[in-house]
Amino acid sequence: MTLTRRHFLTRSAAIGCSAAASPLLTPVSFAAAPWDTRLVVIILRGGLDALDMVQPYGDPAYAGLRNKLAGGPLKGGLDLDGFFSLHSELSRLMPLWKAGELGFVHAVSTPYRNRRSHFDGQDLLEAGSMGLGQVSDGWLNRMLQHMGGVESRTAFAIGQGEMKLLNGGAPVSEWGPDAALILSPQAELLAEQLMQGDPLFQSALAEALALSQGGVGQQDFEGDDSSMMEMTMPLPTRGKTHQKIAEYAAERLRNETRVAAFSINGWDTHSRQAAGLKAGFGRLSDCILALRDGVGPAVWNKTAVLAMTEFGRTVRENGTEGTDHGTGGAMLLAGGAIHGGKVHGRWPGLAEADLFDRRDLMPTADVRGQAAWVLQGLIGVGRETLEQEVFPGLDMGEDPGLLL
Repeated sequence: MTLTRRHFLTRSAAIGCSAAASPLLTPVSFAAAPWDTRLVVIILRGGLDALDMVQPYGDPAYAGLRNKLAGGPLKGGLDLDGFFSLHSELSRLMPLWKAGELGFVHAVSTPYRNRRSHFDGQDLLEAGSMGLGQVSDGWLNRMLQHMGGVESRTAFAIGQGEMKLLNGGAPVSEWGPDAALILSPQAELLAEQLMQGDPLFQSALAEALALSQGGVGQQDFEGDDSSMMEMTMPLPTRGKTHQKIAEYAAERLRNETRVAAFSINGWDTHSRQAAGLKAGFGRLSDCILALRDGVGPAVWNKTAVLAMTEFGRTVRENGTEGTDHGTGGAMLLAGGAIHGGKVHGRWPGLAEADLFDRRDLMPTADVRGQAAWVLQGLIGVGRETLEQEVFPGLDMGEDPGLLL
């Protein structure tokens, strides 16, 4: 049988290598982005409890609402400004706060209300629209569609789950920490011969093999010609997957990539919240510090990291030392480009009359508006484009001052 490049790629697809799993089948090009700043969006899936991350210990109603979960400096929290304190498990990020490279926006939410479904909440957060089902693509992809010179290396969707906020018509590359291409030495040599004279395919093959190095163990390849062409998925990688994702994002951002997005799961703390947040805040700290260290000081100074969640949690703790699905939440900001050392936003208060449905933190700002102001200041997206196209139906209001 005569082997051609078409046959090689067709066989590869037939045995289960998807575009997301195999870099060989992902469009590969160098970015020509018209901006030099970097944006990272982290989706915190599960509904992060904003009142435990940034604890309003100065609010007179706070301690009475949380008998066991109340924070504050007297209970291990790290004082931020005399009213808010930071959860102790985020202590590794305090140097960023002191350097003005870490901040928060409290009492924010999407337009999603009352039903409190994770799936619907995340869909609306990533769609960036006023309601469910109004748009089919994600707000970050729509932003890229309106910026000239965007190529697939400009933006990366990173990780194993779908990143809907990067779905859409703009070209985006995908990578997962366990996605790799395994070829026998004979198949690798054959593939290189087939790709000779075609720079695009040759570059794609080189990248696929480079991403695979070090992620899987050695395998023995024996058999007929068909086994020489075998491509398999590796066993799960060892170690901290979330950190590998952040490190890969940093590697790309240090070079030609301008936008990266990934998720951190595990924020649905209906019970034993203290234990759940200890692990979650450890992962979040790992990722932010890996991004900072990985991109280096020069790139970090022009980077903004936005960590967003689909909704907050109830202000009252429940009977299992946890909290239930709520409404108002918080956004975390990091990077040298952000105006850190500050808890932004208008605090609504925790008196019962000030709560949403007398149970949740009342939102005082649209999280989409906060993201829109970052896109305008960091990348230069016009306000009309942001309010009509990227976040249709949004009124951005006044500049909240999230960037330097």
